Amino acid sequence: MHYQGESYRAMSEDPMERLAKLASESAVVIFSVSSCCMCHAVKRLFCGMGVNPAVYELDQDPRGKEMERALMRLHGNSQAVPAVFIGGKLIGSMDRVMASHINGTLVPLLKEAGALWL
Repeated sequence: MHYQGESYRAMSEDPMERLAKLASESAVVIFSVSSCCMCHAVKRLFCGMGVNPAVYELDQDPRGKEMERALMRLHGNSQAVPAVFIGGKLIGSMDRVMASHINGTLVPLLKEAGALWL
């Protein structure tokens, strides 16, 4: 896992634009809150699979609350995190990631995005 910092320029962007930009910069991107157990579980799942996601801890970001609200709009519910993007596309929260893992569609998505080589 690598944790991301931000430039001053990123601070002035619209939260939705910023999410889209950050989500497309790595094969797997996780928006998280450091105290969230589901966020921790999804990060461990990807690391256990040999994937090195880019992780953005929103509680450590000066504009994290704005980004959380934008993620809630994207998810269509009140749960903003964890938010997992693969290949720049929103996969969803822990429930969607686990469903994809169980039904066998997660690994092909990771391979297509270049996050897994095997």
